[in-house]
Amino acid sequence: MLVLPAVAGLAFLVLPLAGLLIRAPWSTLLERLAEPQVLEALRLSLLCATAATAACVLFGVPLAWLLARVEFPGRRVVRALVTVPLVLPPVVGGVALLLVLGRRGLIGQWLESAFGITLPFTTVGVIVAEAFVAMPFLVISVEGALRGADQRFEEAAATLGASRWTVFRRVTLPLVMPGIVAGAVLCWARALGEFGATITFAGNFPGTTRTMPLAVYLALETEPEAAIVLSLVLLTVSVVILASLRDRWVNSP
Repeated sequence: MLVLPAVAGLAFLVLPLAGLLIRAPWSTLLERLAEPQVLEALRLSLLCATAATAACVLFGVPLAWLLARVEFPGRRVVRALVTVPLVLPPVVGGVALLLVLGRRGLIGQWLESAFGITLPFTTVGVIVAEAFVAMPFLVISVEGALRGADQRFEEAAATLGASRWTVFRRVTLPLVMPGIVAGAVLCWARALGEFGATITFAGNFPGTTRTMPLAVYLALETEPEAAIVLSLVLLTVSVVILASLRDRWVNSP
């Protein structure tokens, strides 16, 4: 009785991807990938996604450690707030970023008046938007790794006279490095595919804020074949990410 709905569900998920592959302009694929606007969007996407991932690692790993190892009032509330961007519509996240970091935002107006820093509609704004929506993936992955790590190694290092920073750097980080790598890869993939918060907070300016998802949206209105080519690039990245994490996610019990 369950076979028919299972097959229907599988078809619902697979057929759109198959349609993308079937309708792809394979004969002119390399030529379209070499077009300046495609290369520009790809370069900007890779740059911003990598920078956003680096920022997420810098701030997300300490945050994950705090949630996993430190008991403090309201920890559950903080954990819930960290996961909000996972379920928050990206456009709403972009609006929230504008209200805080925009030129008239709570922090943005101070940044502009004191330091002359303007984040909206800039490349840095793209990085901020991507980091906002992608950091929860890293935090959740690293927190899970920290909770699953054997703390006896850290306790043994502490009893031998190692400082807290030495224990964290020489013992804790190597123990949870697989979780950090997996979280960083997921974070990078999410940042690469970000659309809603980016277009709301950073806009859609060629060479400055037009990343691959934005280029797909724009090309779909004027040149559908170019949109298919760009979509294939993002699909390939997604498949590669899934294949690289298959032991962690696909084969897990």
